[in-house]
Amino acid sequence: MQLKGTHTLPISRQNLWELLMDPDFLAKVTPGVTRLERTGDDTYEAIADIKMGPVKGSFSGDLAVKEKNEPESFVLEVTQKSKIGNVSATINLGLVTVDDQQTSLEFDGKANLSGLLARMGQRVLSGVASTLTKQFFAALEEEISSDAEA
Repeated sequence: MQLKGTHTLPISRQNLWELLMDPDFLAKVTPGVTRLERTGDDTYEAIADIKMGPVKGSFSGDLAVKEKNEPESFVLEVTQKSKIGNVSATINLGLVTVDDQQTSLEFDGKANLSGLLARMGQRVLSGVASTLTKQFFAALEEEISSDAEA
């Protein structure tokens, strides 16, 4: 399944980079994530509970931040396992300055699915991925706004 998109956020590129490198912040804004625990340099154990339509499951696995080019880009590698199937994804993320207080976050990657997840069908899973992406950006914007007001 292909994952691709862009979203402009009201924050400088350097500040957005710092937020995205903070595991506590990421756990707070990522839909379904209940725990993101550091296991090494730029590696984490991730626990997520997803309940959306036919997709319901508790996922656990690893997340790694690779190929960091501060504050321009990085690669996120995710491996998650659950009773309903497994997911492995590699996503390239780019932070592009729009102006002093706006940054475009671009993502492009691919997720490989197995088990029941793979049999659910591209349309259902694309809808779930789209909804989770929208929830992530909404939570990210809300946190950025509340930090700016504080």
